Amino acid sequence: MQLTIFTDTSLRTLMYLGIKENEIITLNEISSVYDVSINHLKKIAWELNKSGYIDSVNGRNGGYKLAQAPEYIQIGNIIRKYENLELVTCMKKDGFCALEPACKLKRALQEALDAYLNVLDQYTLSDLLTNQDELVEALFSDYRTKTFQH
Repeated sequence: MQLTIFTDTSLRTLMYLGIKENEIITLNEISSVYDVSINHLKKIAWELNKSGYIDSVNGRNGGYKLAQAPEYIQIGNIIRKYENLELVTCMKKDGFCALEPACKLKRALQEALDAYLNVLDQYTLSDLLTNQDELVEALFSDYRTKTFQH
């Protein structure tokens, strides 16, 4: 299963805000670090804000920050919120399958999906940030490190 760019960038945005947990971060900063479109980030920030994962801070020095502590943000919940988990047509609410009820594919895929989500439910944003020094090193080259304070 491959995550959409939206979900992937949402997770990475949360990670960045988690690394800089006590700061207000602009979308321009996140955009430059991850080299993603500012327009795409605006959509992601709007959704993350609407979902209660981040808060927006208005004003001249505005931006975004985590709305809750990283240990309360479950990765499995983010995947459920932003991904289409209907892996095949018959998993959709009104999906049709000519093989129904004899087909065992739906059950096998549901079982695999449940296992996938159960593993992700064991992780919080905080778990993804335990190696914060390494993350900072990975995110910031020499010229960026000078301006980064964590």
